[in-house]
Amino acid sequence: MALKISNISKTYSNGVQALRNVTLTITNGMYGLLGPNGAGKSTLMRTLATLQEPDTGTIHLDGIDVLTQKEELRQTLGYLPQEFGVYPKASAQDLLDYFAVLKGITNRASRKEVVEALLKQTNLWDKRRQKLGGFSGGMKQRFGVAVALLGNPKLMIVDEPTAGLDPAERVRFLNLLSELGENSVVILSTHIVEDVTELCTRMAIINKGEILQEAEPLKAVAGLQGKIWRRIVEKSALPALEQGYKIISTKLLSGKTVIHIYSDTEPGKGFEQVAPDLEDVYFSTMAGQTVNQAAQ
Repeated sequence: MALKISNISKTYSNGVQALRNVTLTITNGMYGLLGPNGAGKSTLMRTLATLQEPDTGTIHLDGIDVLTQKEELRQTLGYLPQEFGVYPKASAQDLLDYFAVLKGITNRASRKEVVEALLKQTNLWDKRRQKLGGFSGGMKQRFGVAVALLGNPKLMIVDEPTAGLDPAERVRFLNLLSELGENSVVILSTHIVEDVTELCTRMAIINKGEILQEAEPLKAVAGLQGKIWRRIVEKSALPALEQGYKIISTKLLSGKTVIHIYSDTEPGKGFEQVAPDLEDVYFSTMAGQTVNQAAQ
């Protein structure tokens, strides 16, 4: 199973170019699409889900031409958008049964079996008769996954799934997602680096509609070994340091500022070398310091 995206571009009527010649090949497993808000992630996801047309390019899922065979693609597509609505007065079991009918599962016995299995898989069986209006954010996201899994999709698209979830719900949701990539292409679009770190065997970093780097997360991290340096400074010292160093990220720690810089050689002046992580990969790539071998 492979999803092949070739030279996809999209410019909206207001002149914003959301995608610029995006080319990716994605195989079975969890694939992370990482980038800031407004990077073009949702535009690409909506295009893959046949909800909008690109200006140029082609997309194929095995033998299916995604742009011309939309109905064939939709039969094997699971899509969890960033925002989706539910009927608040319907129970989880009744609404999932309704969506199963829409998906073409018309046999009542088969549908009952499928609905029961999905509610158990998403850990919602005990809440099956509860009204969706009373669900927490994480429970609603898990219900969205249950809907997306109807019909055993070969392509699963999950757009910003953990935004707004509390830590416990996030862990439960990520554990659920990790089970889905064994037999399907699962694309996780997010701006949260930890989601990709914990789930994905391959990823792409996108910004301003362009793919900046495509790599295996572990290899991308290894490519930065020996190149990331840290220093804890007073906030007032930051402007001067920005003039002299390639600062890739800053964060507060006990009232002070921790800065990470990218440097091939020891920068001196109180910097210490630290082991890189995927957050360093992300920020160094966004700062234009992509390590070429990391993408191999």
